[in-house]
Amino acid sequence: MALKLDGIMLASYAMNVQRSRGRRYPEPQHPYRNDYARDRDRVIHSRAFRRLEAKTQVFTTRYSDHFRNRLTHTLEVAQIARTVTGALKLNTDLAEALALVHDIGHPPFGHAGEKQLDRRMREHGERFDHNLHALYIVEQFEQRYLEYPGLNLTFEVREGIIKHSRDYPAAEFPHLAEYLLDQRPPLESQLIDLVDEIAYNTADLDDGFEAYLVDLNQLRAEVPLFEEALADVDRRYPRGKARLKFNEGLKHVLDVLATDLIETTGHRLEKSGVENVEDVRCQPHRLASFSPPIAKLNAELKRFLSAHVYSHPSIAEDRDRSVAALDALFSFFLDHPDRMPPQYAGLAKREPTHRVVCDYIAGMTDHFLLRQCQELL
Repeated sequence: MALKLDGIMLASYAMNVQRSRGRRYPEPQHPYRNDYARDRDRVIHSRAFRRLEAKTQVFTTRYSDHFRNRLTHTLEVAQIARTVTGALKLNTDLAEALALVHDIGHPPFGHAGEKQLDRRMREHGERFDHNLHALYIVEQFEQRYLEYPGLNLTFEVREGIIKHSRDYPAAEFPHLAEYLLDQRPPLESQLIDLVDEIAYNTADLDDGFEAYLVDLNQLRAEVPLFEEALADVDRRYPRGKARLKFNEGLKHVLDVLATDLIETTGHRLEKSGVENVEDVRCQPHRLASFSPPIAKLNAELKRFLSAHVYSHPSIAEDRDRSVAALDALFSFFLDHPDRMPPQYAGLAKREPTHRVVCDYIAGMTDHFLLRQCQELL
């Protein structure tokens, strides 16, 4: 059954909202919003989504108020996701909902904070995974409705939260069995991780250049994709301002990555012969992909960012100080669970203290965690 979304006929292998597996707690249909659009809106109105505004992407606010935070990054991912899925005639409402929710489980201080929480949880035989924490947030933690816990999102959005960036082995995660771990997720979900890469690779390069951490000559020498783009800009605008030329080069890089993702995924879909979502689910591998040449160029950009931005002494200093604060606060609440807010202190009497402490800290913004350290330690 074909479906039109915003006047566009969707591909047969797009996720048709009318064939959704539905919500955990059934609800009547909305008169003028489909279920994926409602999920998108529920995510946007959640407290966890608002907290992303005060969580680090790469640069803390001591650098500049102009740099990305976790929320603005998420909005950029959503914009690219709509573009890519729209070009492939997929369900843009589902893709946007997945893009907006994909980082909602991130703790303070980005991936460094996630790694430290994971280290502390391993001491107790458990793990911390921001995708699984995001699922917990939308299923349990957010309390907005009288009739059910969580946001009561559709199956496909909940499935995409955990499966958009990796496959979880069914034997290791039996509690996730309902999410069809032996199958691939729909294409809208498969594209999110790749769109996320496009967004953060280009944005982190932009912020790194703005922070004077990126040397343009070094960038051109080590990242052929950017050198090719900037050489073309130099030919067309020989007297242009350096900053604006950089912008033009970066725009070209983003366009190359997005276009390749669209074209390569389209070719792979055609070659695979898939005709519907069930065909997509039964594929041995994910169909969304960059082409090998562009994947190689993208990997070179990632290596450059790792070497010259993420590992820069000023970034590392900020990161180490932040992680030390998170670790100290975790230890403090582990020894003094009564110093957490009453909701968490009460929960710690019924559930493992380390799990309650982890959930409490994971929900904090960067600023709140630092204030807690200052007040309590």
